[in-house]
Amino acid sequence: MAYSYQHPHPAVTTDVVIFTIQGDRLEVLLVRRGTEPYRGSWALPGGFLDSDEDLKACAKRELEEETGVTGVYLEQLYTFGAPDRDPRKRVISVAYYALVPPDRLQLRAASDAEAVAWYSLDALPPLAFDHKDIIAMAHKRLSSKLDYSTIALQFMPEKFTLSALQKVYEIILGERLDKRNFRKRVITFACIQHTGELAQYGKHRPARLYTVISPGTVEFIK
Repeated sequence: MAYSYQHPHPAVTTDVVIFTIQGDRLEVLLVRRGTEPYRGSWALPGGFLDSDEDLKACAKRELEEETGVTGVYLEQLYTFGAPDRDPRKRVISVAYYALVPPDRLQLRAASDAEAVAWYSLDALPPLAFDHKDIIAMAHKRLSSKLDYSTIALQFMPEKFTLSALQKVYEIILGERLDKRNFRKRVITFACIQHTGELAQYGKHRPARLYTVISPGTVEFIK
């Protein structure tokens, strides 16, 4: 006979924060909900965990079903479990986040999402549930990891200049960085290498092009 518990069990969901950089803006991927609660509101991609499903597998499945996004490296962010975070019942959410260049994604709304779109972190619409708090924590984690990891390289195309990489740091942090100190630090990264090619931008001096040796991985800086 199957064992039955005396106490009710909370449901478990996963939510995914996908960051990208377009122009000079840090943006996050949102879906417009097609079901209640909060039907018509914008929210993070996510959904309920199946009883036989791994947490990360659930995050990847929901991300693909609602947005069409696949093949991104997800990192676990935090567990959100406030008793009133979902009006339906007690729901605990395990959040993940990822960083991607916008040209690597082909978006399509599906499953219970009516639409999918990028929104600037500085101009988010009203969000369902506690997703504003989840995004804020993901941004804080991203900013702090710039100090001790190579996470910013996840935003870069196959070939890039150090100036372009510095711009990514500045957009995430919301502040200007000293060019000389930045280059002195980044050039020590063992995970990037000079391609032997140069990029010419207008009348400026040609800039060296770099590439990531092992794309999709994040290394920690000692």
